[in-house]
Amino acid sequence: MTAPVRARDLGVPFDGEPGPWNAITDVPGLEVGYETIVADEPVVVRTGVTAILPRGRANPGGACAAGIAVLNGNGELTGRSWIDEAGQFQTPIAITNSHAVGAVHRGIDAWMAENDPVTAAQWMLPVVGETWDGYLNSINADAVTPEHAMRALSGAASGPIAEGNVGGGTGMNCYGFKGGTGTASRVVRSGERSWTVGVLLQANFGSRAELRIAGRRLGPESAAPNPMETTDWFQRDTASGAKAVAGAGSVIVIVATDAPLLPDQCRALARRVPLGLARTGTTGSHFSGDIFLAFSTANAEALASRMGADEIEVDRLEHVSWGSIDPFFAAVVEATEEAVVNALVAARDTIGREGHTSFALPHDEVRTAFAGA
Repeated sequence: MTAPVRARDLGVPFDGEPGPWNAITDVPGLEVGYETIVADEPVVVRTGVTAILPRGRANPGGACAAGIAVLNGNGELTGRSWIDEAGQFQTPIAITNSHAVGAVHRGIDAWMAENDPVTAAQWMLPVVGETWDGYLNSINADAVTPEHAMRALSGAASGPIAEGNVGGGTGMNCYGFKGGTGTASRVVRSGERSWTVGVLLQANFGSRAELRIAGRRLGPESAAPNPMETTDWFQRDTASGAKAVAGAGSVIVIVATDAPLLPDQCRALARRVPLGLARTGTTGSHFSGDIFLAFSTANAEALASRMGADEIEVDRLEHVSWGSIDPFFAAVVEATEEAVVNALVAARDTIGREGHTSFALPHDEVRTAFAGA
């Protein structure tokens, strides 16, 4: 079986040291699962679910220190209020399309009831993010069910993971090309110690004119057709004179690390995600929901919130010194940039509803741009 082509295989240079799989699954114990839904009858469906288990299926209710940042708020990430309140979450994470958040949320609840009944018997606030895939997918067809989310969770695994047209990224578009799921990681070293920072994102943002890859103007100079931005499909859909806005969409970015971090430090990592996105050209559209979650798998159970303790409990947290945090900021920026480009490189041409077509970033254009680099 031929190995999938990734951005580095086309000669794109990136800063930093990736982990063994250059994926979010380089974070020890973390598992990712997909449910990809592609059908032409009774309606055209190009969508799916991406599931992340921060501590794997062995401990789906384990608490993780966490923080959220938002570049533009035209989107949704459930569970955010609790993360802001308590600085942690203790459920799986999922990403899907904008109109399937409820079904996926219910699926996580049902899966947790089967696989972690102690947690499910108390209370749960699943974390579900979304981006809009209505150009290619019949988004109002209610195609995503709770069972799809449950299968994505049950299939979660470590190791190399697929990118592009998979899971929640199946129907997504990015920079006027076919987009989708992308991932990357970075290793942070200090003496004999090391930690991993991993990023997984659902790329559905940016206009063709904006795309830059390692400084090259690959978007505006591409010969690939761009019907999403150049045809009247949105006017026909809405029966109005309204035009689709180039750059509309969204991006959900999940940052994971095994480095011990405080919730405020997780928020600080999440705030660095836009710097990585900006390296690929985006200026952040008003019609884009750009929401970022960062979490740490260290300090297992130290931030857990459980009912029933007779006495006051005291937790102790180990954490990276604030004065030593910069290498982790750099890792987030570098991995985010590479994850976007990996999503673009992995994506494939897709024909969706009403014949709407999204063309992938041509590999030969990337190779040519970085030949001899």
